Amino acid sequence: MKYGRMSVEAVDRVAAVGSSRPSTPLQTSWFEFLLDGSLLEEHLQKSNPDPLPVQLIIQFLEQASKPSVNEQNQVQPPADNRRNRTLKLLALKVAAHMKWDLDALEKGLTIPVLNMLLNELLCVSKVPPGVKHVDLDLSTLPPTTAMAVIIYNRWAIRTIVLSSFPEKQAKPGPHQINMLNIVQQEKEMTENILTVLKEQATDSISVLEGALRLKKDFYVHTLRTLDLLAADAAANGETESSTAGLRIAADELHCQVHYDLGGIFFQQGFTDQPVFEKARDHFRQTKELLRKLDSTVHVHLDEKRLAGYWNACKALTGDCESCDPQITPYEQINSLIRAKNYQAVIEVFIKDNTSRSLPNHFRQSVLREFLYKVQQGEVGLDDLCHKLCVCNAVRDALEGEVLSVRFQQQLFKSSRRMVDFILEVCTRSLEKDRPSETSRRHMASFMKTLCESLEDLTLVFLVSSHKLFMELLKEEERKVLVEQMRKRSATINLSAKPLPSFYDIPASASVNIGQLEQQLILSLDPRRIRQILIELHGMAERPFWRVNSKWEVPSDYINVILGIKDNLTKDLVYILMAKGLHCIAVKDFVHARHLFSACLELVTEFSPKLRQVMLNEMLLLEVRAHESMAAEGSKERPPPDLVSRVRGYLEMRIHDLPLRQVVGEECVAFMLNWRENDYLTLQVPPSLVMNNPYIKLGQLLASTCKELPGPKESRRTAKELWDVVVQICSVSIQHKRNNDGRVGLIKHRESSMGILHRSKFITFIKKIREPLVLTTLISLFVRLHSIVRDDIVNEVTAEHLSIWPSTLPNIQAVDVEAVAVTVKELVSYALTLNPNNQSWLITQADIYFVTNQYSAALNLYLQAGAVCSDFFTKAVPPDIYTDQVLKRMIKCCSMMNCHTQVAVLCQFLREVDYMTAFKALQEQNSHDSMDSCYDYIWDVTILEYLTHIHHKRGEIEKRQIAMKAIGQSELNTSNPEEVLQLAAQKRKKRFLQAMAKLYF
Repeated sequence: MKYGRMSVEAVDRVAAVGSSRPSTPLQTSWFEFLLDGSLLEEHLQKSNPDPLPVQLIIQFLEQASKPSVNEQNQVQPPADNRRNRTLKLLALKVAAHMKWDLDALEKGLTIPVLNMLLNELLCVSKVPPGVKHVDLDLSTLPPTTAMAVIIYNRWAIRTIVLSSFPEKQAKPGPHQINMLNIVQQEKEMTENILTVLKEQATDSISVLEGALRLKKDFYVHTLRTLDLLAADAAANGETESSTAGLRIAADELHCQVHYDLGGIFFQQGFTDQPVFEKARDHFRQTKELLRKLDSTVHVHLDEKRLAGYWNACKALTGDCESCDPQITPYEQINSLIRAKNYQAVIEVFIKDNTSRSLPNHFRQSVLREFLYKVQQGEVGLDDLCHKLCVCNAVRDALEGEVLSVRFQQQLFKSSRRMVDFILEVCTRSLEKDRPSETSRRHMASFMKTLCESLEDLTLVFLVSSHKLFMELLKEEERKVLVEQMRKRSATINLSAKPLPSFYDIPASASVNIGQLEQQLILSLDPRRIRQILIELHGMAERPFWRVNSKWEVPSDYINVILGIKDNLTKDLVYILMAKGLHCIAVKDFVHARHLFSACLELVTEFSPKLRQVMLNEMLLLEVRAHESMAAEGSKERPPPDLVSRVRGYLEMRIHDLPLRQVVGEECVAFMLNWRENDYLTLQVPPSLVMNNPYIKLGQLLASTCKELPGPKESRRTAKELWDVVVQICSVSIQHKRNNDGRVGLIKHRESSMGILHRSKFITFIKKIREPLVLTTLISLFVRLHSIVRDDIVNEVTAEHLSIWPSTLPNIQAVDVEAVAVTVKELVSYALTLNPNNQSWLITQADIYFVTNQYSAALNLYLQAGAVCSDFFTKAVPPDIYTDQVLKRMIKCCSMMNCHTQVAVLCQFLREVDYMTAFKALQEQNSHDSMDSCYDYIWDVTILEYLTHIHHKRGEIEKRQIAMKAIGQSELNTSNPEEVLQLAAQKRKKRFLQAMAKLYF
């Protein structure tokens, strides 16, 4: 291809070559690797390649994912052309050169970039499209395909674990403030990816546990196998053979997988204590495999962190005893805590003041653990907390550290008993033989601080008369200090002065910035937050809203808040809003109200724009609080005032006001959940419907629900809703699925044709609780799914299917996979709200049935019958167990080789299916203990056939069981019809109950 002008990179290169001054070697540009196929390998072999491998991956993927612009200047998704495919392949080859070392990749790449890279690996490795990883049998996949699945799911759980670690937020200078929007966008992408990874965490864990059951060696893609794929050499099967790619020994991979699983289970243990045992077992396996392995080329783990994990797991699961001679101090303390031998814990702390083997942070964490227990209402621990605080204060004093605020607070409330204990700890904490001069000096300073801090002069003189005080302080120092105390006694009325509170302690040298920042992070009291910020701004002039990287405000508001000129006010607004949003996220609505009210009061004084922002956020708070109560079972309708405020928000039009889309989204969901259909269908202004996609969806859903079941001519809105949803699930024709079937667990293949992206549509749906709305949406997606699959035999059923169109004019544009995923997500979500909805259960069962998951399908068909018959104590209504459902249950049993159950179910049909029943009974390889089911057969013809085939086979005992069943008087064909029906119903109930016990 010829170019009319030189590229920018080429101009720079010519200029650099023409320069006479010496320069560093030129950095190779990304496009050069496109032009020269051998250049990449040469570049990667260099000792110090520039750019580095991870930088190359970023450049290749950034170029491959750049959106294009069409002739109408419309932004289009990245083109699927040879250039972009080659760039993605180059990125994979760099990762292959790095031997797929996730440690190195995670350090050099952001989560969105690594997600894109690994999804591309799944694609080229031919992971079956449209199938969840957990449903794949790794043992039957080609080795490189199985390894791609393992790498992806290892990364998924590692990313969840890494995201839970606190991060020190970068503090950009003023010139970087303009970058905040870009940073915020990347943060939102990362959060979206993390949300999906966390939802799929259970599946990822199952995949990796399955990998541990594979005992064969593993193979991962190399530069050569990727080249073969690019050259379409896979046709000869070379890239799928058992020896293609880089060999990784089973023990090496298992060692790494055990470590990764241990990490995720350890993280989950904080909300589910027994899971710590799983983490411990995986870390034990990791340690054993590390000892066993001669070479650990492909094992990349932090052995220090492994040791830390191991010690923590042993402490948390009680897997260590204090009598063990090799026990570490950490394990000893944890063992004593579990045994509630608190006096021994104090003894260990006092002895450690001399040996100083325990780090200060560990000692502080033990104290915090007991303080948390006190906060949770556990009694009898106050004295222990005071004593541990004293031990830690003496340790701090001996090391010349600043005394903690907690200890200073404690001194104000000291008793004679507590001062005696402080003096005992001081005496025992100095080295017995020859205390160092530094220790003596620090201890003397501590004794002086005690005297200066104690309010009760009788306690002061108790300290000043102690032997240790006399030894450590010179006579002149003692005289000066005692004289100061006497002067205090003349001016202080001890009986009248109240004890100062924690908040009355002035900011001084003893309260450093770090301690105040810690209080700022922990506090949820708006007044206290303001007071701390005033103190901090008096000590240092810097932005304290960056103290905690977890404080985040929506990107829509960031510029308005950072535009506040007064730094103290800016910090206060940012922190109050961030803390309030966090409280809402954890459903602490009481604290959220206090924080938001304080923020509203503050911004009302100087910014009408921020005042309206806070009013909007407080509305969202009340909506979520009411929805949370409803989710927990409350039937109380929202107060009229709240409904009125929601309407006011939806109709609000204020120029230049930053609006969060989620507020409007949840307001519409709120109106649908509380059946405010009249407002959505009749009263909402037409301009809102045109401009707000959520209101448009809400109106169409409300109108469609109002028309159900309705005559055909009243279904105009159903057709409109159908068209909107079809557009959301459509992609532009030039970007339809390729033959290689690219698919990833996290897809970014969104449509620009609909009023909403599909991911936002799914998020909106998952805020809806109203059963009729969910039933309508399920019905729509089931019909759409049936049309795009075009499989009449295996259709999924749902209510109200007749209201939707039966054909699509542009079926090629619909993303089939997106529809399949959405219908599964939608039904699964609906069942979390009401697991007993018969229609949804049948739909879910049908989904499993058409995807050949027969055991799961039968389980749900049985559940649907159980919930509408009081666990089969009554007859299942015929509109639930239709002939179609029964035939599917029959096929499920047949596919699982439960042939006698097939014969029993054939009787349930309106017309008994003798041909299927007889064929099933002829099968000798049955997995359902055959003759135990004979008691459930009431059709004499089937029983006679059973007698015949057992006689023919010479199975005398089974023939006798069949004969006994025939001989029951209630099955006599001469009986009245009512008697025969009663016998049939009794056997139906007993059989279905037996099946339920088997499959539930």
